[in-house]
Amino acid sequence: MPYAEGRTFLDADSHIMELPDFLSSHADPKVRDRIKPLAFGAGGNLGRRLEQYARLGAHSPEAVVELERNVIAGAKGYEALGSFNQDERTRALDLLGFQAQLVFTSFSPSAFLWLGDLDDRYGGCRAHNRAVAEFCAADPRLLGVGIVSLADTDRALAELDVAIDLGLAAMWLPAEPCGGRSPGHDDLDPFWARLSEAGVPFVLHVGGQPIQIRAEYMNTGRPVPTDWLGGGENVRGKDIAVLHHSSEEFLSALVLDGVLERHPDLRGGVIELGATWVPGLLRRLDHAVDIWARSEPELGAFTRKPSEQVRQQLAFTPYVFEDVGKLIAESSDDLYLFSSDYPHPEGGRNPLGRFEASLGDVPESVRSRFYADNFLRILPSVAALAGVA
Repeated sequence: MPYAEGRTFLDADSHIMELPDFLSSHADPKVRDRIKPLAFGAGGNLGRRLEQYARLGAHSPEAVVELERNVIAGAKGYEALGSFNQDERTRALDLLGFQAQLVFTSFSPSAFLWLGDLDDRYGGCRAHNRAVAEFCAADPRLLGVGIVSLADTDRALAELDVAIDLGLAAMWLPAEPCGGRSPGHDDLDPFWARLSEAGVPFVLHVGGQPIQIRAEYMNTGRPVPTDWLGGGENVRGKDIAVLHHSSEEFLSALVLDGVLERHPDLRGGVIELGATWVPGLLRRLDHAVDIWARSEPELGAFTRKPSEQVRQQLAFTPYVFEDVGKLIAESSDDLYLFSSDYPHPEGGRNPLGRFEASLGDVPESVRSRFYADNFLRILPSVAALAGVA
């Protein structure tokens, strides 16, 4: 019996745990040596197991049998069923019971996404997108997410066309200024138009921007806290409080520069960055237009309030520890997406249970929007790809 049943579940966030040659084996020869191989950085028993996974490309048959016993509440990360092997992932999806899931990488973007040499940066994008497409190719329920830098418009358009040809379902963008420009710069309008015409949404995701607060804010004269994994390289308390800031900044510029207004068929998602901040974002954007429309004529020309544009064209994934029911009451039930974060541990061992508890006694129509309908609004092609009625 699958973990999720009784309705359609479309998962807006899942991951590949990349093996060391994930990028290099898919890179063009001219950039292959300039993109660093992924390093595990783990010792002891885990390090030895990771070396074995890299060598065999799969878990042992005995391990697979054990992992199948409790796919959602069992092992996480590289130890999880289907974390790096395509055949195992199909079995994991059967056991999870999700009709489709967006598939992001975990570590590889940091190897190329901020390289100064644009040949190397875009070569890394190409390698990444080929690798994701290959992982997802055998199962139409796996919806691969490509990645592209907006530093150079022509190169971004070229990589977007390749990603579309590869069958990738969405494009992950760094939440940062785009080659010294706003995402709403005129030069980038052809990129947004191409996404809109192709029916491919853009997505922002944790890892596409700094994940830690500036180091100065951790300087209290006392020992710096470790992260929840016990080191210092991941998210800590101060980090989680501001993790969304870069994405909120990017979206605010995008909306107030009129990108959603000019491209009403463009869709986008903000994934694994929480959603507690979203009701405030809607209010702030509406205030900006209400107050500054006289001095900024472009804002005065909007035919829809920013909050209406966001509700119609964007969606957000709450963390499992956030109160989805309260977020819906404060804003709208068409803004939020279900996600499992499989096989990352941050998604928890019972995401459905936690989301159900916070949804409470909302009507069935609200549950349907959260678990599937809002996903289909952002990515309507999933209805055909995943066999969803």
